[in-house]
Amino acid sequence: MAGHCCGDQDCAPPDPGDRRYRRVLWAALGINAAMFVVEIVASAIAGSSALRADALDFLADAGNYGVSLFVAGMALRYRARAALAKGATMGAFGVWVMASTLWHAVEGTLPHAGTIGAIGLLAFLANASVLGLLWVYRHGDANMRSVWVCSRNDVLANVAVMAAALGVAGTGTPWPDIAVAAVIGGLALQGAVHIIRSARVELRQPDPAPAE
Repeated sequence: MAGHCCGDQDCAPPDPGDRRYRRVLWAALGINAAMFVVEIVASAIAGSSALRADALDFLADAGNYGVSLFVAGMALRYRARAALAKGATMGAFGVWVMASTLWHAVEGTLPHAGTIGAIGLLAFLANASVLGLLWVYRHGDANMRSVWVCSRNDVLANVAVMAAALGVAGTGTPWPDIAVAAVIGGLALQGAVHIIRSARVELRQPDPAPAE
């Protein structure tokens, strides 16, 4: 896979059973759970499909971090199966967001741009902090990479949400908000494909022999 952290040198991948990694996952779980509550309330107040999609993304990620905590330190096949399940969940989330976005496009409600922008910025800062914590683990196994991909996509989605706020304010139409919700759904689908492919490769690999 391109962009390996060690280049042409041999090095051991991050240990999924590392205590620091578990602390990072607990922190990420707490941040995502809190931001789900903030965004789901804000999406109802602002009438924003982009915020609603991003809120559900936070909820899905909180569940993903919980699963990662459960399998951390287990054999490779269990971590790969967890990554496969997370990829499927992310794909289902993407499909749901696309369907919800279509419904809001038909309804055509104008969201509140100021609320979208403020909450989008808060979500960006939250996800950027999680991304920084997970940076060192981005080249681990499929389960670790799935956590990294989720967080990376979240940061991109938050930038798009803030752009939607500017678009709604500038055009006076809901279409920028609807377009961003569709982008978030697309990112979820793209990430799901990447995670599932990595997990399937690892499921075909034998677990390393236990140390004597």
